[in-house]
Amino acid sequence: MIVAFLGPSLPAREAKGFHLLPPARQGDVWRALGLRPRAIALIDGVFEAQPSVWHREILDALDAGVPVVGGASMGALRAAELRTLGMTGVGRIFRWYRDGTVIDDAEVALLHADAEHGYRALTVPLVNVRWSAQRCLPPRAAKRMIEASSRLFYQERTEGAVLDLVPARFRGRFRLIDLKAEDARQVLRATRAARPRPVRPREPAPSSLVRRRRLLATAQADGAGEMARAGLRRALLAGWARELGLRPAARELERARAQLAGNAAPDDLERLAEEIALEELVLAHAPRMLNDGPSPEEALAAELRTRVGHRGPRS
Repeated sequence: MIVAFLGPSLPAREAKGFHLLPPARQGDVWRALGLRPRAIALIDGVFEAQPSVWHREILDALDAGVPVVGGASMGALRAAELRTLGMTGVGRIFRWYRDGTVIDDAEVALLHADAEHGYRALTVPLVNVRWSAQRCLPPRAAKRMIEASSRLFYQERTEGAVLDLVPARFRGRFRLIDLKAEDARQVLRATRAARPRPVRPREPAPSSLVRRRRLLATAQADGAGEMARAGLRRALLAGWARELGLRPAARELERARAQLAGNAAPDDLERLAEEIALEELVLAHAPRMLNDGPSPEEALAAELRTRVGHRGPRS
C-alpha cells in the first residue's frame, strides 16, 4: 500500500492505486504508519487553523524504513526542510523552497472546498501565478504581476483577480498554469518508484536515573539559572509564535540545525531547531510584533538601565 496525503493540489481521480488521505495535519503521518505503507506521498497539508504535520513524525517514518516523498504544497516545504535527513523532494516548488527562491509558506496557500466537494481549489496559489507569469510574460511585466499578486490575501486571490492583473497588451498570450498539479503528479510518480529504506536502529534513551543525575549536575553548575531562564524565554517566544500562526522559513531551520550540530540528540533536533528559528523570527520582527513594539535600540537602552552599577557611556 502507498499512502498519499492529497487535497486541492490534484483531483483524486489522478491518484488511482494510492490509499488517499486528506491534507495532513499534526499526527497524521504517525497514524498512517499504522497502515504499514511501503511509501508515503506528502502533497497537501493544513497550515493555518490547525497544527501542521510535524517534522518528527516524518523522521519516524524514515526511521521505520518508509520512504517519504514530498512536493507541490506542504510536501514541498517539509521536503526542503528535511532533505538532508532523508526525505525526498521533487518538483519545481520543492526546488524553489530548497534554493531560497521562495521562503514563505503563503506561496502555496489557497482557499479550497471541503472533502465533500473534492477539495476543489477556490483561489490561485502564488506559486501558480509566479510560474505562469515567468512563462507567459516578459521579465519586467512578470515581476510586476508577481509583486501585485503577492499583495492579495490568499483567500482573495481568485482566478478573476489574477487575470485582472495581466497587462492588457499581454492578455492574449497569458494562461494560468497549474504548477501545483504538475508537481503533485511528479510526487505520485516518484513515490510509486520509491524503494524501502534501511530501518534506522534507535539508540536506547538513557535511564531516568541517568537523566536525573545529569540534570542535577547541570543545575548545580555556574550559570545554570541564566541557562534555565534563556530556555524558558525561547520556549515561550516559540509558543507565542506558533499561536500567531508563524512558521520559520526553510533556511532559518537549516541555520538552527547547523547551530545545534553535535549538541542535540536526534529526537530533540527538530523541536529545538524550530524553537530557535521561531525565537529568532520573533526577535527580528520585534517592532512589528506589538503595537509600538520595541526597536533593538530601545531594548538595549532598557537592558542597560536594569544592569546594576552600569551608568552607560560617558561623553
